[in-house]
Amino acid sequence: MVQTPIRLLIAASGTGGHVFPAIALAEHLSDYHIEWLGVPNRLETQLVPKHYRLNTIAVEGFQQGFGISSLRTLGKLIGSILKVRKLLQQGQFQGVFTTGGYIAGPVVIAARSLGLPVILHEANALPGKVTRFFGPWCSIVAVGFEVASGYLPRVKTIYTSTPVRSQFLEQDIEASLDLPIPEDVPVIVVFGGSQGAVGINKLVRQCANAWFDAGAWVVHLTGDQDPEADTLKHQQYICLPFYNNMAALLRRANLAITRSGAGSLTEMAVCGTPAILIPYPFAAEDHQTYNAKVFTSVGAASLFQQSELTAEVLQSKVLYLLQHPEELQKMGEAAKAIATPESAEKLAQLVREVVER
Repeated sequence: MVQTPIRLLIAASGTGGHVFPAIALAEHLSDYHIEWLGVPNRLETQLVPKHYRLNTIAVEGFQQGFGISSLRTLGKLIGSILKVRKLLQQGQFQGVFTTGGYIAGPVVIAARSLGLPVILHEANALPGKVTRFFGPWCSIVAVGFEVASGYLPRVKTIYTSTPVRSQFLEQDIEASLDLPIPEDVPVIVVFGGSQGAVGINKLVRQCANAWFDAGAWVVHLTGDQDPEADTLKHQQYICLPFYNNMAALLRRANLAITRSGAGSLTEMAVCGTPAILIPYPFAAEDHQTYNAKVFTSVGAASLFQQSELTAEVLQSKVLYLLQHPEELQKMGEAAKAIATPESAEKLAQLVREVVER
């Protein structure tokens, strides 16, 4: 008799930090029937439909204060809960996995109202408000950083780290780098996560000529929101809005200059990439600084707040590291020491234990 596959609904929406780990998990549950829940016009609409059926709901976060907009948001939340509840019933789903964020609220409420198990993955060192509020409603919360459990005292947690895309686990990653970079030069990669980072971009353009003079090549992923993206030209400078083969690029890089989103940090750890971290200054509750401190505490990165960082300081810090490759090597080894390459397998095993219980 052919066994009917377990039916799992994955709710992951917004940035790469939410979507990529969920995709990595799904790849390890290939025997499951998986459908996706997302929000219109977000990253998942580009990545998910090629592999899984994508359902969408209109949901957003509550802003500070209470007013007409809050009532509209509440109305959308109630409507979303009812829509998810209907989806779970009609699809005969047996469990839900979510990576948190706004979408998790209606999903957790709907699933628990039907008695379905919910596994939530929290990637950040400081769990988000949604995780802190809805964590006690979940069957279990998997955390990307061990310190996160300390902020969830009433929640059953387990440390799994954060899954990375399968490309990061391939043995011969560097061979697939298709950028025209000489083999024997130091490479600095600059990126701002899946959203880009205009503030970092401006600083880097002011510093880059000094790094070129020191022999470095710069691969600058500007995102698509930077009006000055094409203003710097140099033979040692490669400027792109995005680059798909981040695994090969991070493995080749001698140094990364980036934000400190949980997904990017996990990918750099797996690749052993030393980093200068500049947390996004408007991140909710400054959670990117909490993430960065996990890496600085073990010597894997240097941390600078954007409000205090000048071009002169960034320029000299990078030049110092380029002149002291042994420092970069130590940082890379420290990053690799806190990596958990098997995170997706651990998380998939957890999902199986909870859903098939």
